[in-house]
Amino acid sequence: MASSDQTTYGAASAKRWKAQGFTTLLWVFSLLFAGRVSGQALQCLAPQTWLPSFHAFQGSNLPYWLLLPVQLLILASMTNISLRAQNGTITPSRQACRALGWAGGLYMAVALGRIAVGLSLPAGPHWYRAWIPAAFHVVLAGFVLTLSAFHRTASKAALEESRS
Repeated sequence: MASSDQTTYGAASAKRWKAQGFTTLLWVFSLLFAGRVSGQALQCLAPQTWLPSFHAFQGSNLPYWLLLPVQLLILASMTNISLRAQNGTITPSRQACRALGWAGGLYMAVALGRIAVGLSLPAGPHWYRAWIPAAFHVVLAGFVLTLSAFHRTASKAALEESRS
């Protein structure tokens, strides 16, 4: 009986460890994006010589007065999702796993394609050569793919527990 309890405890511990790994990655991506948003805001309000210029953060023609609230909304969503993953309050869903996997995969492909074009066409349009926004699209795609993997792993674990 003791060995059965130990096996159950070991499996539960392994599942918590795996979920914690995904949660850590979600927080890392969130903090990286927060750094990008903060860096550009700082360069707008009180430019610093140790940071890239304000325009280096800008990858599109979207006016900053519109870009900043959108970025803050994205960051708030990332923080909320990271907190919910950490607290275990996200309901695992195979449908969410699939949808996030496809969306994140497509997003990552476009983001990496943008970087590849920027590297191969150094005289190309600014959108392809703006490395800070390009890198942070990879960060956002990584967040979405990590959330997909979290749903996949958590839904598999929930299915296994319901079968036991």
